[in-house]
Amino acid sequence: MATHAVTGRAAPPVPELDAAEVERWRAGGGELIELLGLARERLGGLAAVRIGPQPTVLVTGPEAVQHVLARNPDGYVKRSHRARLLIGDGLLAATGDAWKRQRRLLQSQFTGTGMRRYERRIAAAARTTAQRWAGYARSGEVFDVGEEMRRFALDTIWRALTGHPLDDATARELTAVAAVVAALPSLPADEVEARGSVAADLARIDAVARHAVAAARDREAGPEGPGLLQVLVEASDTYPQYTDRLLRDELVTLLVAGHETTATTLLWLYLLLDRHPGAREEALAAGPEGSPERREAVQALVSETLRLYPSAWILPRHAAVADTVAGHAVPAGTDLLVCPYLTHRDPELWPDPERFVPGRFTAPGGRPARQGAYLPFGMGPRACLGTQFALRESVALLELLLPGHVPVFDSVPTGAAYGLTVRPDGPAPARLAPPSHGRHV
Repeated sequence: MATHAVTGRAAPPVPELDAAEVERWRAGGGELIELLGLARERLGGLAAVRIGPQPTVLVTGPEAVQHVLARNPDGYVKRSHRARLLIGDGLLAATGDAWKRQRRLLQSQFTGTGMRRYERRIAAAARTTAQRWAGYARSGEVFDVGEEMRRFALDTIWRALTGHPLDDATARELTAVAAVVAALPSLPADEVEARGSVAADLARIDAVARHAVAAARDREAGPEGPGLLQVLVEASDTYPQYTDRLLRDELVTLLVAGHETTATTLLWLYLLLDRHPGAREEALAAGPEGSPERREAVQALVSETLRLYPSAWILPRHAAVADTVAGHAVPAGTDLLVCPYLTHRDPELWPDPERFVPGRFTAPGGRPARQGAYLPFGMGPRACLGTQFALRESVALLELLLPGHVPVFDSVPTGAAYGLTVRPDGPAPARLAPPSHGRHV
């Protein structure tokens, strides 16, 4: 039994949301985030919710978040990833020694010197998108901003993986990735049925992956040089675990993690700028093109978007051993949900949390100093490896697009869909107008 670290007595259980509140939520057919938000509001940063037969512990308080994700990662483990059907045994779903080996191999590719080799590829993908937007501006064509952001992010990660720019045929086949990601929340619980429901899309993804792995094995470097996939193929000479199947899983994992979250963040940002056009003007006024001041201001736009819509909006964990968190007992076997989405909207941490205020990330003292208060990519050993990659590609694109193009939306999504990511719940068709003609709301 867990004991309180100070008193030595048995720690009390985590306070639980009243069963009547849960039943009202069930009867109303609400979203899970609504129930979790109610639990946080009623009980604070550590709350139990009886979603199934046993209570699930919601973790949103910064200290509790840090305890679970950063200080005791071996005590709070991932049991299964919601996207396992798609990503197989790739890094996001891997556990134990396999995860440690895969993480070690990839870590150097996304930090320091490793990141520098992708700078030109990121810039090339951003220029390609900027050229496409210049064409939309000339023609007045209606296009979907979300699809544009997805194409840019997919082009960027494809260049990083293979050394090739994304061609139209591959782009068409890889729309299957977004289709499976969107389908995941509504798939049957039975794995065989679930796989059958998206079999055609999985087959398209597998075909692209097989071709890319075969090209890397044949050392067919792209025009931008060898890609990250080449590093993984070479690892198979040392680690027999890197079979063609694991190479496929790692490739698909990097495709999913490397484009879905970035594309969603950029779409949210454009929707927020549509409602708050002054934020764009302030960022551009922060300094001349290419200056550190403007880059910092553009980065702040991204950071504030990630506060409201974090890439990792919910992080499931399982207590491998009994523990005490924030003075409360967490028995072994307990399921936990760390929820950055709710942590980022806690008014005790973030004043006026529902407002889009990029200045939180540029003004001294604008954001909370407490560890665990801001974690859009998770934290601790399992934090997203591609954080710097995602931030650099987002800023690189925005530095090119923001000065010259303002999307004028024909319609905007009215809500959010909470799946693998938290994304707008509909399309975002728009035309491009000169900056001075942007719609102000």
